[in-house]
Amino acid sequence: MKVDIYGLSKYNDIIVLENLKQKLVKTRETFKLKFDEITKSDKDREFILDELTEAMILADVGIDLTEKIIDQVRDKTKKTDSFSKIKSSLKEEILKILEQSTSSRDLESHKMVVMMVGVNGGGKTTSLAKLAYTYRESGKSMVMVAADTFRAAAREQLSIWGKKLNIPVVQGQYNADPASVVYDAIQSYKSREADMLLVDTAGRIHTNINLMQEIEKIKRVISRELEHIPQEVFLVLDASIGQNALIQAQEFLRSSGLTGIFLSKLDGTAKGGSVIQIANDLNLPIRYIGIGESEKDILEFCPKEFVDALLS
Repeated sequence: MKVDIYGLSKYNDIIVLENLKQKLVKTRETFKLKFDEITKSDKDREFILDELTEAMILADVGIDLTEKIIDQVRDKTKKTDSFSKIKSSLKEEILKILEQSTSSRDLESHKMVVMMVGVNGGGKTTSLAKLAYTYRESGKSMVMVAADTFRAAAREQLSIWGKKLNIPVVQGQYNADPASVVYDAIQSYKSREADMLLVDTAGRIHTNINLMQEIEKIKRVISRELEHIPQEVFLVLDASIGQNALIQAQEFLRSSGLTGIFLSKLDGTAKGGSVIQIANDLNLPIRYIGIGESEKDILEFCPKEFVDALLS
C-alpha cells in the first residue's frame, strides 16, 4: 500500500507528479536546457545522444553509467528517429535501472522498528521526523528515540519535532550509552503498545570502527528485546553531494546491515541524477526521498514518477 502523503487519492497522482517536478526543478533544468537546444535544431540522432550524454553527466549520473545507457538507447533506436522517440527510449532505460532498486518488503507492517544511520549533516533527524509524520498520517502510533547522545543539539532537535508532531521522544543523558537509551525506549514502546519505534543515531564516519560497532550493538539490543518485529536500517544520503553519496552508501553497506536508502535534500540540487547511479551500483532499494524541509516533504520512492518528473 502506498502512503498517501499529500492527502490525495490515487486518481490525483498527476498532482503528486507536478509537485515532484517542481521539487526537482534544479535537476530538471539541466535536462531542459539540452532539450531546448535539441528541439530547436534539426540534428541527427548522434547529436541528440551527445546532448543527452552531457546532460546526464552534468546531473551526476556518472560517466560510465551514462555511456552504458546511451549505448543501449543507440542500439534500440534508428538514425532517423525523432527526439521524442529517442527520449522515450532513454526514459525506458533509466526506468529499468530504477525498478531494480524497488523492494517487495512490506513497509506498512503493523509493527516495525526503523533506525536511521549516516554521516553528520545528511539530514537524519529531519528525515526521521518526516517518516514519523508519514506513519502517523497512516494511523500508526510510535515512539521516537534520540540515540545520538554525543551532540546535544540532536536531542533538542528531535525533541522539538516530537512536540510539533505530538509524538513521544525518549532521550538519555549527554554521552550516555546509545544502546542503553534504545533499551529504555523499547520499554516505553512496549508499555505504550505502540506500532513503530523510530531510532535516530549519531552521525558517523564510515571509517570509525567504534561508531560502526555501536550501530551493531543497538541492533543486537533491538533484536533481543523485539525478536519478532521487523527491523529496518535506512541510510540517509544527502542527494546534493552527488557521487560522494554513492561512496558513503558502499562503505556503510559493508557493516551496517542496511535495508534501504532515504535520499534527502533532493529538491535543492542539480545532482539528482546520482539517484540513478545509486540504484545501478547498489543492491539496495531507495525507499523514500526528501523534497523539502517540512515534515510533509517526503515521498515514497516511485521509479516511474521520478523518471516522468525528471524527463517530461
